[in-house]
Amino acid sequence: MAHARVQDVVFTSGGTEANALALAGAIYGAVDQDDRITRLFVSAIEHDSVWANARSLVERVAGLRIETIPVNSDGVIDTEALRVMLREGKGRTLVAAMAANNETGVVQPLTEIARLARDAKALLLIDAIQVAGKSELSIDADYLSLSSHKIGGPQGAGALVVREGAPFAAQILGGGQERSRRAGTENVAGIAGFGAAAEQAQSGLADLPRIAALRDRFETALVALGATVFGAGSDRLANTSNFALPGITAETAIMALDLDGVMVSSGAACSSGKVKSSHVLRAMGVADDVAARALRVSLGRNLTEADVIIAVSAFSNMLARLRPRVAA
Repeated sequence: MAHARVQDVVFTSGGTEANALALAGAIYGAVDQDDRITRLFVSAIEHDSVWANARSLVERVAGLRIETIPVNSDGVIDTEALRVMLREGKGRTLVAAMAANNETGVVQPLTEIARLARDAKALLLIDAIQVAGKSELSIDADYLSLSSHKIGGPQGAGALVVREGAPFAAQILGGGQERSRRAGTENVAGIAGFGAAAEQAQSGLADLPRIAALRDRFETALVALGATVFGAGSDRLANTSNFALPGITAETAIMALDLDGVMVSSGAACSSGKVKSSHVLRAMGVADDVAARALRVSLGRNLTEADVIIAVSAFSNMLARLRPRVAA
């Protein structure tokens, strides 16, 4: 799936650990002063597992600083801004850019990002967790993170692909597992399931155009009901849709749709029962009141036209019931 050499793969507990291991492994793995990373460039739409670990490293590592790579209104990384950022300043840089966003499904211009990183002699971390199993993976990166359950495999398994020669220091010590790059007994059953899921996902790539067509039909119906679709102007993963309904908060919509057997999630993360605004939509310039209404739908491989009709009907009925109350 990732076309990686066996010796370049480090199995982890999941995508979050893979991202954390890549960042810390690169920063602590410098062998001399010239290799030392002093700048972290992180895209504004990166997953929290990248942002949280990047910020933690900045607090702990002297001389390390972090900068945000902006995105446009469709959620696409601004490669011209990245080019200018790489040209200015001193010190070796590690660029963190996801292959496709987990909230909007927007696919990023990885070929151009990789070229810019190479020209600037910067290191590149690609979070490929969302795109794996949904697109061919041919990515020029020093570090590539993957997760099992995102492609239908068991939870608790992931992988980090480390390019030969890229700086890397193990963060868990005490054993020789994973060629001494991650100590501890491996989750063998989880890894086996990960491999089986990868094979199955690869064989299902041909069905993605059908899923994309059903997604487009679903979104067209929602737009007719007054919804706003985020990232609609960009290339997106076939299975992801992120949108806001008129006049109804995400929390209210989730509960109402659940009663009709339609499962959706909020476009934002929840913590301690409170809805937190989406940093992804904020980076895209979406107003807070609109972002508070954002919903995210993931479309399964078994999706049918009948499923879309049922879902659209549930959304239509919900809006008919709830909008008069909101207006009142």
